[in-house]
Amino acid sequence: MAETQVIDAIGKSLEQIPADIPLYKRLKLAIEQAIQTRAFQAGSVLPGERVIATSFSLSRVTVRKALSLLEDEGLLSRRHGFKTEIGSRVEKSLSTLTSFSEDIRARGQVPGCIWISKQVSRASSTEMMALGVAGNANVIRMKRVRTANGLPIALETSIVPVRFVPTPDLIDQSLYEVLQERGFMPERAIQRMRSRAATAEDAGHLHCEAGSPLLVTERRCFTADGQIVEVCETRYKGEVYDFVFELQR
Repeated sequence: MAETQVIDAIGKSLEQIPADIPLYKRLKLAIEQAIQTRAFQAGSVLPGERVIATSFSLSRVTVRKALSLLEDEGLLSRRHGFKTEIGSRVEKSLSTLTSFSEDIRARGQVPGCIWISKQVSRASSTEMMALGVAGNANVIRMKRVRTANGLPIALETSIVPVRFVPTPDLIDQSLYEVLQERGFMPERAIQRMRSRAATAEDAGHLHCEAGSPLLVTERRCFTADGQIVEVCETRYKGEVYDFVFELQR
């Protein structure tokens, strides 16, 4: 989106914010409202602090304070030496089994992936135990960056026995679509979650700083008849993913 369009969208929202609110909060609310009404999409680049300050006759201190609040809430993504982007924050419920592509489409965004590798090889001892396969079994091992509207938000490694998917060439964007077509759609899963700091390799793939917080899920997926169809580890960028729990007493 052009810089002038972003400024116009913010300006229209700013006109609706009461004048008695502090300036930095008015600007913060105006940008937030423009994002929530989808005046511009996730991944759009905001103009620099100087341009925003000049456009609305604000000090750069005021602009910086508003942008910092939006960054803290995950609505903006800012890194030293890079432009400020509208965040692509995603909510994922942990009460239902959904694919990455389903989650992203539910947020009105376009899912995608950048393949790092996908190959057929003999299962390791750890994979044999996790998948419940014999020592001579082959598996498809896939590693890719998952994207939303072209922005990298997760790094995923999936392992699937070849009896479910005989060749990785069948998989383009969605593994679950292939599994559904072949009659092996996962019906339930066991998942655990932990946190870790991004390694240099993680940071390179996810466009974040080394040491940034990641949310890591490890999941085993089962077919309706109890076969383990997939073992998957996904490393999500902490600032763009929210996991939502529903609790009942």
